[in-house]
Amino acid sequence: MLALLFATVTVVPSNANEWVVYEGELKNGKHIVFLAGDEEYRSEEGLPQMAKILAFRHGFKCTVLFSINDKGEIDPDVRDNQPGLENLKIADLVVMLLRFREWPDAQMKHFDDYLNSGKPIIALRTSTHAFDIKSGPYEKYGWQSKTWVGGFGKQVLGETWVSHWGLHGKQGTRAHKWHQTETHLVFRGVDEIFVTTDVYEAHPQANLFLWGEVVDGLKPTDPPAHGKRKNSLGREHEINDPMMPIAWVNEYLYDPPNRSRVFVTTMGAATDLLNEGLRRLLVNSALWLTGLDVPMKSDVALVGEYKPSNFGFGGFKKGVKPSDLSAKPVG
Repeated sequence: MLALLFATVTVVPSNANEWVVYEGELKNGKHIVFLAGDEEYRSEEGLPQMAKILAFRHGFKCTVLFSINDKGEIDPDVRDNQPGLENLKIADLVVMLLRFREWPDAQMKHFDDYLNSGKPIIALRTSTHAFDIKSGPYEKYGWQSKTWVGGFGKQVLGETWVSHWGLHGKQGTRAHKWHQTETHLVFRGVDEIFVTTDVYEAHPQANLFLWGEVVDGLKPTDPPAHGKRKNSLGREHEINDPMMPIAWVNEYLYDPPNRSRVFVTTMGAATDLLNEGLRRLLVNSALWLTGLDVPMKSDVALVGEYKPSNFGFGGFKKGVKPSDLSAKPVG
């Protein structure tokens, strides 16, 4: 545990009120850029908390970018403005939770350059359908693209948006490790993972890490759900037999030797991050993807007060600017 210190927040002077940088006294020389931009799962609350954990507990420099409106406020309903993407030029890792973004070409170029550099990505929840670009040089990123079938989600992450498999807002998710990867470094110290967001339907052709059991309720003690459903491939089966993948690793090959490794999970709402196991999985993944040592039990204690808003459309806190995300004491 780090000694008591006060976390510092640095806002880049030339772009005040547009993004925020967290950096503590402990430094490991690696830089993570977080991309928060979804209307439903409160990435504007969850990703800053993960950035603080990775900055103040593990020594990363963490830059958090948001969807920003014309008042300089964080507004996830603004799909076409994500200031600060030029920070990707000096990033070692991207952590993203995006949904149907329509960034202009000048902003998309920074993301495209990062992807094609071969550097890693951690993609959460709706990042499987991160973009809804319908024309222009980056049309292929759109989730309905005909150039890249399935867009960025399918081609890079391994899956695009398919459907809710569990009942949204009524059935939670209990994670089960896939036996072939349960000794992987990302699972060090990871105990139970249970979240209140539902299982997505997903069929990635990738290295599977976790299966998602649909739970008949929103409490960890609730039993598994039962019943049959027909999936998008036309097969009817029990909802938990087989279970759907909820975490996997994919590799996107741009131009040898530029191979981008991506860790994907369909969990990741701000409320999901109240689960210690999920936080440790994400911290371990960040350490692993940036080539740093993964401890036997990484420190994932929450930084400052963290009371995330529940997921749902229209539920974001209005009038908040990046500069309002003030320093918090760290124990």
